[in-house]
Amino acid sequence: MSDDSKGKPRVQEPRRNQGVIRFEMPEDALEPTHRARILWDVTGTLELGLFLAGVKAVEGTVGRKTLSPRMKLVLWLYAISEGIGSAREVERRVASDTAYRWIVGDLSVGHHTLSAFRVEHGGALDQLMTDILAALMHKGLLSLDLAAQDGIRIRAAATAPSFRTYGSLLECREQAALHLKAVLSQADDPELTLAQKVSREAGARDFQRRVEEAITTVVQLQEQRKPSAKEFARASTTDAEARVMKMADGGFRPAYNVQMATAGSPLGGPRTIVGVLVTNLGSDMNSITPMLDQIERRTGELPKVLMADANHAAHDCIREATERGVEVLIAVPERQQKSGAHVDADPAIVAWHERMKTDEAKQLYRARASLCELSNAHLRTHHGVSQFLLRGATKITSMALLAAISSNLLQHAAALLR
Repeated sequence: MSDDSKGKPRVQEPRRNQGVIRFEMPEDALEPTHRARILWDVTGTLELGLFLAGVKAVEGTVGRKTLSPRMKLVLWLYAISEGIGSAREVERRVASDTAYRWIVGDLSVGHHTLSAFRVEHGGALDQLMTDILAALMHKGLLSLDLAAQDGIRIRAAATAPSFRTYGSLLECREQAALHLKAVLSQADDPELTLAQKVSREAGARDFQRRVEEAITTVVQLQEQRKPSAKEFARASTTDAEARVMKMADGGFRPAYNVQMATAGSPLGGPRTIVGVLVTNLGSDMNSITPMLDQIERRTGELPKVLMADANHAAHDCIREATERGVEVLIAVPERQQKSGAHVDADPAIVAWHERMKTDEAKQLYRARASLCELSNAHLRTHHGVSQFLLRGATKITSMALLAAISSNLLQHAAALLR
């Protein structure tokens, strides 16, 4: 039984109908060592002029100003470092997260703008990757004495039922044409807004385009097959460039093969991604040569030692790497170990077999996993690339470059800001 002799308790309730004036400094919202602030500072030391190529809004002319490319770049780099790869999710974080709001400042940016920035600046991202490696080499922070390469298969934005044969794709072509005709017939429908009509027509034309791309791809794949092949070639109406690959869990799903080359020391320390190569080949074979070409293009040098697993043991690649002065440490496939004889009598191949038997090579090869497999693991688990949300190798390359740039900048930010 309550005691009423003490009177009614006095409780202070929240009031929300009272106006409040607050004074704040957005610059002070993040601590000096926050990752978003570090990325903003380090990108300020880089040349970002290529991101403004083709901009029509220049001084002395009319037109809306262009949103800061540095802001959009840092927004993506920070989001990727947080494991976010969706433009819509980034837009939501801008409205709720202090770090994202700090990057944007008093500007506003939507997911359409973020998506366009990511896929329309592939050349600028490629050059930025090269510029970062050049800066690291200039400061003595990057050594190509030892590099390791490995591939990781990442799920594509396509489903297994979207893969169709040539005959099925011809039926899809007819359906796409009928669908577009039906959409255009609704142009005078008063119940639909102009935005709805434009959206529906764009979607119908996009599906028609993807079907045509799939038909072209199937024709090319069928021509490459042997006449005795029993199965017909298939292509996806969602992403014509995706291919069904064997994944790490043993299953088969539409995916892309992302090859990354990482340089570093076997004793530990910063790891630097020096090459990014996106293919739709399920095999890692024949990927060493294009990766060496890319590393040389970006840095002007070739690694002294390049390590890779047995899936990369293509004799042509090993032979060419040896001719270019690169010592390859690639595990010898089991089928060649059991045969007891060299499949190719070429001196470079014989030397490779003998080299991998030495204790020095075996000791150094142990560093391979800590170099390349760590970078691949971070790409999947920490950089929001467990599954691609984009379609096409070109767009996916841009995403992989953003992840590599984010990793390299955070690994070396302190040294680059000195």
